[in-house]
Amino acid sequence: MSDYVILTDSCCDLPAKLADDLGLIVIPLSLLLDGKEYKNYLDEREITFKDFYSSVRSGSSVSTSAVNADTFLNAMESVLLQGKDVLSISFSSALSSTYQSSTVAASELRERYPDRKIYTIDSLCASMGQGLLVYHAAMQKKQGKSIEEVCEFAEDKKNYLCHWFTVDDLNHLRRGGRISRATAVLGSVLNIKPILHCDAEGRLTGVSKARGRKKSLDELVVKMQETAINPSEQIVFISHGDCIGDAEYVAEMVRSRFGVRDIIINNVGPVIGAHSGPGTLALFFLGSPR
Repeated sequence: MSDYVILTDSCCDLPAKLADDLGLIVIPLSLLLDGKEYKNYLDEREITFKDFYSSVRSGSSVSTSAVNADTFLNAMESVLLQGKDVLSISFSSALSSTYQSSTVAASELRERYPDRKIYTIDSLCASMGQGLLVYHAAMQKKQGKSIEEVCEFAEDKKNYLCHWFTVDDLNHLRRGGRISRATAVLGSVLNIKPILHCDAEGRLTGVSKARGRKKSLDELVVKMQETAINPSEQIVFISHGDCIGDAEYVAEMVRSRFGVRDIIINNVGPVIGAHSGPGTLALFFLGSPR
């Protein structure tokens, strides 16, 4: 069985050390902050999460740009030249062209390296939802599963990767075209916090609303209770937009209510944070089909 590498992009929002421990190659996506380009490395080498969110709170302009196929091609080819195969798991195609770029690169490389295997997966996931799928795939690899077996595993498991999240400021979703201006204004006036998830097509979808921040955080745990499968056997991921206190509040509720195996908390990175804003809080686990 040929050796292989799992490749993903920085929208997985995994802690840098965990990504290293799992042997991943992580392609950094890019953002523009006040006209200056930064790459979103997991280790924060170009911009720290704190600095990013501080800039957003102070009114800095921020936007993101798509990663091109050449970036994937170069990363994949470096693996192929070592005589290894590639399994690429990308940010949801409903939210970004990242997956499309990976497939273009893979198609070209299959012609150059006909003896090598290159698989591309549309995770249909975002942030640490994508990270949790990649984590489970990497653990399958560590158990000795072949690239075909891990590819099949990930294609199945992505359908059960539950994303439940809320945002603190609706105006970031408005700027990203997720909600209307009227909805954002009314929600802000009434202190309405949306409860959203990532649906079966990988799109961000509003599900319900809560009045006030604490109730919105409580509702995430309610959604886990309604949809999680065997939660006591799971590792749960939580990502946050520079609101670690809220993340720890949700983590404590999850621990006390479900007795999960472990919880990993990390920041929502700048690329996703550019659209969701400070105060985003997301809970990820395996559950009923989304």
